[in-house]
Amino acid sequence: MDIQYKDWNNFSCFFSAEYCQRYLKSCYQKGNIDQPEQKSYENCYAFLYYLEHGKIYYEQANTSPLILKPILLFYGLVHLIKACILTVDPSYPETTAVLAHGVSTRKRKKQNYLFFQDEVKIQKNGLFPFMSKKMFHMKQLEGEKVIMEELLQLIPELNELFFLLEGKKTFIPLQKQGEQLSIPETILDHFHMTEGRFKEFFASKCKNEVDFSNEGLSFLMNEKHLHGISPLTYHLGDQSYQVPLNKGDFFNFPELLAHYLLLYNLSMIARYETEWWSELTKMMPNRDYPFIHSFLNITLQKGPFLIYQFLMR
Repeated sequence: MDIQYKDWNNFSCFFSAEYCQRYLKSCYQKGNIDQPEQKSYENCYAFLYYLEHGKIYYEQANTSPLILKPILLFYGLVHLIKACILTVDPSYPETTAVLAHGVSTRKRKKQNYLFFQDEVKIQKNGLFPFMSKKMFHMKQLEGEKVIMEELLQLIPELNELFFLLEGKKTFIPLQKQGEQLSIPETILDHFHMTEGRFKEFFASKCKNEVDFSNEGLSFLMNEKHLHGISPLTYHLGDQSYQVPLNKGDFFNFPELLAHYLLLYNLSMIARYETEWWSELTKMMPNRDYPFIHSFLNITLQKGPFLIYQFLMR
């Protein structure tokens, strides 16, 4: 299964209310939602406008100076996510509780602040926990804190930068033969696991919906590996499937959620930490700048791709 994605032109079909109505009706029927015909008519314009507004934010971010990019990209992604939620929950937004961001950050940054060490805290209500539940069927994450370095390590396109600046690799590319994917055996040394133990570990992270061949680390590609909870990610530049080399708590954390959390924090910094943000963009004092700059360039392309991937599931 090859992902034929180029750019925003892939979304062209959605800029037709007639098509959006048919598409939503199909989504609601597959989700066994009552009155799919009526609800798809009620939601088709909201769905279309979420996508259109998101596209405009991304287009403006593409031409804006760096200091504004996080704000435009964050709100662009928020609009695209709301479109995704409408495909699985026709009554969204049912209450005002789901309209908040769903995460919080330290309002005042300490002296010697480093973005890598900063963290965000997941709230009980708001868009982030709501999308986690509705789009990825994740358990309640309330109260969990996530460090920015951990999130940056979930972006496969940053692998090379981590290797150049930190001397470590964060992802390993898989070999693809037809519908089969093969994980290089070097991952066993990295994870300190036997082949049998690794297969068991990897399958558990894919909700046991992966079948390895009897010998080696080859398995059959499955749509669910890309759209659900799975360690499998797609490197947009290399057009390859990859697996993270950090087997911690975020081994199978959906990449779209990582983009949301990074952009949320960066947009808050761009709005409220003017002095630090200006110094970073002008002085480029440490590793924060190349990682932030690279991530913003990556998410400009990767955010819409991840949304499109979800919509075409």
